[in-house]
Amino acid sequence: MTSSHNSTTATQPAITKLLQFIQSRATARPTSDFEQFEQEVRALAMEVEREIVAAELARLDVDVPVVKLDGVIHHRVLRCEETYFGAAGELRVERSLYSTREDGTRTMCPLELRAGIAEGRWTPLAAKQALWAVAHMTPQDGENLFRTLGVMTPSKSSLDRLPKQLGQRWEENRLHFEEQLREGEQIPECAVTVAVSLDGVMLAMKDGARVAKRALAAARGTKMAGPTGYQEASCGTVSFFDAEGERLSTIRLARMPEAKKETLKGMLRDELADVLRRRPDLRLVKIADGAVDNWTFFRELPKGTEVVDFYHAAEHLDAALTAAYGETCSTGRAQFVKLRHILRYDPKGIDTVITALRHLRGKHPRREKIRTELNYFTRNRKRMRYASAAGRGLPIGSGVVEAACKTLVTQRMKRSGMRWREAGGQAILTFRGLTQSDRFERGWQLLAASYRGTVKLPGNAVAFRPRTAA
Repeated sequence: MTSSHNSTTATQPAITKLLQFIQSRATARPTSDFEQFEQEVRALAMEVEREIVAAELARLDVDVPVVKLDGVIHHRVLRCEETYFGAAGELRVERSLYSTREDGTRTMCPLELRAGIAEGRWTPLAAKQALWAVAHMTPQDGENLFRTLGVMTPSKSSLDRLPKQLGQRWEENRLHFEEQLREGEQIPECAVTVAVSLDGVMLAMKDGARVAKRALAAARGTKMAGPTGYQEASCGTVSFFDAEGERLSTIRLARMPEAKKETLKGMLRDELADVLRRRPDLRLVKIADGAVDNWTFFRELPKGTEVVDFYHAAEHLDAALTAAYGETCSTGRAQFVKLRHILRYDPKGIDTVITALRHLRGKHPRREKIRTELNYFTRNRKRMRYASAAGRGLPIGSGVVEAACKTLVTQRMKRSGMRWREAGGQAILTFRGLTQSDRFERGWQLLAASYRGTVKLPGNAVAFRPRTAA
């Protein structure tokens, strides 16, 4: 952080230095290094801001023998200086600490409760800015960014700890916070369709059972297979579309790996239930790839149109034709282009594709891949009426949730050498999801409010010494 400033120092010296600098520039020759000039102005302005904020923070302190918090009397046990992280740099402030004097009871600081100091060190604005930064970039990149901007200078380790601490607070209050977010959500007026989708992306985990997998492979005398240490993080989206099928807005959600994506599914249920309660006129579309678990979950939701993502269907069609014709056969490539077009635009396209694949299965009965893909199309036949769905302005692709997997997870959490634990990874996914859903500001207000408290003074409380006017 930048150099510290005592809260008892009046703001006049910093302001005087800034004014003197401005006056000196009025008669000085024009600068030959404008960047250096900007840096000097920024440093002086930040010094003024630090002193003003520190003085105001000191005014929130309470220095009396006893205070009352949540109806419980607390006695003053210590008065000392503390350094806080402010948006303009470090703030050195004298404050009082109180305790119930019961064994094992943590001390309480009225100044921090009244100001909403986050995790004992961060002012609300500083915590908000730091959290937004690490939701988008690594702690090291965040440290470099703040240093380049010339404002606060949190260390890499501080930026690494903060989201984990805030993420834990969010998880403790998640259901309440999410309910509050939904109440403040604005559904686009011109929306006629709401689409729900979910998908997954493999993520490298620090505790990804690598040791157990290696031991099992060694015991069996086999080689390791598959991405050991990788588990599937899950992403879900709730999107709104207009009558022409144009996407209007999207709520993006993501969770770290867990069994059957239970938490994410619960979040999607709650989001969708709230949307349909407020707008029962909306058409519901459920979109995903062909994974059986996705459709098992979708059956638990209200009735709507089910659509297998067209591009996944096209990939399965390509796999079947490649198994029949080979990868380089021009006839097979031409057949793929033809059948893909029919599948997309012909009202009976899925029937034509199934007939074609049955014919290929008869010609190549020993090629199991053709049989597997035929079963895929047969099982999802009712979900592949693409011409009909598109004609009604309904989405037929799950590109939104696939993009969420890329932007929420891959771009931030799959850089070279990265491995994650559940708590740290979930913090990034939570706050990154809020930023991509236009919910970060409202989400931060809910989180910041959880750090504020009301401290009451008993009627006969007398300050230990007179307060100095700020």
